[in-house]
Amino acid sequence: MRKFIAGGCSFTFGHELSDDFDGKEPSRKSWAFGLNLETRKPSPTLNYLIKHDYICTASPGSGNSGIARRVFNAVSQHANKEKDEDDIFCVVVMWSFKSRYDWAMPRHRSLENTRWASISPWDTTIADNERHQALSGSEVQQEHWKHRQRAMLESGVKPFAEAIYRNAANDYHETYLSWKSIIWLQNILEKKKIPFMFTLADNSLFYDNFDHLKDQDPFMSALHSEIDLTKWFSFGERMMGFNQWSLIEEYERGTTHPLDEAHKDAVQLMLPTFKKLIGE
Repeated sequence: MRKFIAGGCSFTFGHELSDDFDGKEPSRKSWAFGLNLETRKPSPTLNYLIKHDYICTASPGSGNSGIARRVFNAVSQHANKEKDEDDIFCVVVMWSFKSRYDWAMPRHRSLENTRWASISPWDTTIADNERHQALSGSEVQQEHWKHRQRAMLESGVKPFAEAIYRNAANDYHETYLSWKSIIWLQNILEKKKIPFMFTLADNSLFYDNFDHLKDQDPFMSALHSEIDLTKWFSFGERMMGFNQWSLIEEYERGTTHPLDEAHKDAVQLMLPTFKKLIGE
């Protein structure tokens, strides 16, 4: 059975869903797993196939360059060496907030694969109040962040994050990095003839309120034109994202994430586009 590869951040991993136990394993209640389930015909071996052929590369807190990197790594590991498309059924990706960075750091045991660090504004003292307010309703998530902060200090990522967001981070560069990562992965999947569908968590990836980010200058316009939007699903006008849609539709939420019902209904919304792009 060919692999179903999913990429994204916590909205794809399934944080706070009913089967989330301390973030140890990707949820089977997430939108991505729901789409995977739709591709499987009922059989005595269904549970085995789902367990071994669903590859979730999503990582909570991940930015778009990290999402692209992990999906590419999974594709390179699982693609048939002689005929790339044979061992992969499809790829689905929910792109995240553009303000997050993925950085190769000096090797340290607490980093992803001893090398990679996902960095977000919440990792800095600049966002202390925002983070505290957002996580105030969950002791579990507060403990997770305390552990994360200790690990970031130990690995040297914390002062690096402070320096980036204080001195260098800006919306223009973050848009550029995100779009470049999207185009990079898109072109790899098309080259390997792997069917894929992209979607997004939040339309700030493309819009600043009602202003499209491609209209900033000719370079951004040209870069945006390289994104094949026919391979995307959006939850509404102006590329509405999953998280925005769940808020507008007033789905039940945990501390910072929509819960099971939103994911379940999202699958049904996405299914016609998914079947069109991937096949029945």
